[in-house]
Amino acid sequence: MSDIMGEFRSFGWPSRLLMINQFGINLGFYMLMPYLAGYLAGPLGLAAWAVGLVLGVRNFSQQGMFIVGGTLADRLGYKPLIVAGCLLRTGGFALLVIAQSLPMVLVASAATGFAGALFNPAVRAYLAAEAGERRVEVFAVFNVFYQAGILAGPLVGLAFMAVDFRLTAAGAAAVFALLTIAQLFALPRRAPAAAETASSVFQDWRIVTSNRSFLLFALAMVGCYVLSFQVYLALPLHAAVLSPGHASVMVAAIFVVSGVVAVAAQMRITRWLAARWGSGRALAIGMMVIALSFMPLLVVPDAWFGGLVALAALLVTTAVLAVGSAAVFPFEMDTVVALAEGRLVGTHYGFYNTIVGMGILAGNLATGYVLQIARDHGATKLTWAALVAIGLLSAAALHALARNGHLQPVADRQVVSTGQ
Repeated sequence: MSDIMGEFRSFGWPSRLLMINQFGINLGFYMLMPYLAGYLAGPLGLAAWAVGLVLGVRNFSQQGMFIVGGTLADRLGYKPLIVAGCLLRTGGFALLVIAQSLPMVLVASAATGFAGALFNPAVRAYLAAEAGERRVEVFAVFNVFYQAGILAGPLVGLAFMAVDFRLTAAGAAAVFALLTIAQLFALPRRAPAAAETASSVFQDWRIVTSNRSFLLFALAMVGCYVLSFQVYLALPLHAAVLSPGHASVMVAAIFVVSGVVAVAAQMRITRWLAARWGSGRALAIGMMVIALSFMPLLVVPDAWFGGLVALAALLVTTAVLAVGSAAVFPFEMDTVVALAEGRLVGTHYGFYNTIVGMGILAGNLATGYVLQIARDHGATKLTWAALVAIGLLSAAALHALARNGHLQPVADRQVVSTGQ
């Protein structure tokens, strides 16, 4: 812990404030989101496909609309987008308090997602600009705070869930209301660079879409996001099947394990990978770990070996998935900035998450459908086998991109190719 705090103190005030802010964001978010699938499938009585649709819409309205948030961040500055996003998420979670039908839940989920589209690119671009050449380090420490919020959020949410889901939603809304006020008054304003606002929006987008290496990288990372998102969809639903009387406790356990592993191991994982391999190979290795994390559930897909064994397999999958995600995140964020070559960073983050958001929407619908088919036909292994296959394909794609130099800036590739 002292090692993490030493790294934390080595960064400037804006970076430290954004790390603390991210802890608060995840505290409020994970108070509610781990229990949303169970609430939709339980008290609201939605089918598995509808649950997948709601979660997919939330993610698409966030990931898919990052293009808007990223573009606005480059043009208006990072602080206004961070404050606006926190305010909108306050409203989205407040709406979930009274939502009782699928259309209302979809509207609340869309508002909550779009809020993330506003503040997430701005936070990451702000951090990258503040960190300079220390991007990998700053994103590693940032992820510790990120995961600490994941650790604390479900535990706080579980206490609220003992009363009612609507109380949980109200508590999450209150957290984001406080964050809105804090960022409004405490976060220094960082103006966008003049060079990034001189051209039109469509010219900016043309620059991003002509960056072939960047687009290939975003497509290769779709599989990573589809698998990582199963913490919200497949794993909680599987926990409810294995332990229907204690589903909320098992969901909390999933997020506690994920958070503890990430907080305890993030800096060691990042330093170990950075000392041995560059970003490209580290990404491929991390993606391979994510893919193999679902193997325990492929081997033990149900309670045939006993309920405790099945629950242990679920938690092992969670822990290994957390290790893989911790390995990928700092290098992923650094690679986006590197491929952007320091220009229109917010817009690049926006496009990046728009691409993976479209993949998440399709992946969630497909996963929900496969889960339902697998249950109906007693073939639960099918879901986990499909997820492993997706992860292996993504790892292979990242390895190919790294081997061919597509995960390096153009200038670096030219230096390598000329032997300089």
